[in-house]
Amino acid sequence: MKTQNIMIVGVGGQGTLLASKLLGKILLKKGYDVKVSEVHGMSQRGGSVVTYVRYGEKVYSPVIDKGEADIILSFEMLEAARWIEYLAKDGRVITNTQQTNPMPVITGATEYPEGLAEKIKSLGIKADCFDALTPAVEAGSSKAVNLVLLGKLSNYFDFSEEDWMQAIEESVPPKFLEINKKAFSAGKNA
Repeated sequence: MKTQNIMIVGVGGQGTLLASKLLGKILLKKGYDVKVSEVHGMSQRGGSVVTYVRYGEKVYSPVIDKGEADIILSFEMLEAARWIEYLAKDGRVITNTQQTNPMPVITGATEYPEGLAEKIKSLGIKADCFDALTPAVEAGSSKAVNLVLLGKLSNYFDFSEEDWMQAIEESVPPKFLEINKKAFSAGKNA
């Protein structure tokens, strides 16, 4: 089996690390060799957070180079655009259409780019661009965007919903379990 590469990108505090932990857990349980690498940047100040998840029969390195990501799972539109050069020729972007203003936008030094979803699609890239915030809020918490996105991502795997739910149960504190399960299901059906 060819090694598969998934980049999970977002902004500090969005739950990218939990998403990568959950994905890594289910892939390990399915018998894959899995390598996960986290790049935090200025994550505590709203900066980029990138996680590489590589899996296959035997994976030797946790790092994904430009042009190698089979899937970019993005928690925010600008982050999807920022990391697009890492996408493989036949890769796919799954992104939340939510916009989180970076510091240059907050300070007025620049404006948030308009029409990012259309620009990504105009490059001939397969892109699932959707609002993950609304279903997260409907599930009970705006912080459950990560599980909505994982639900959407799960459609590209041949794993049962029960497998995913078990991984969620093993990764999420009990008091947040129902919200996260609802958010996952909402994303799967989005």
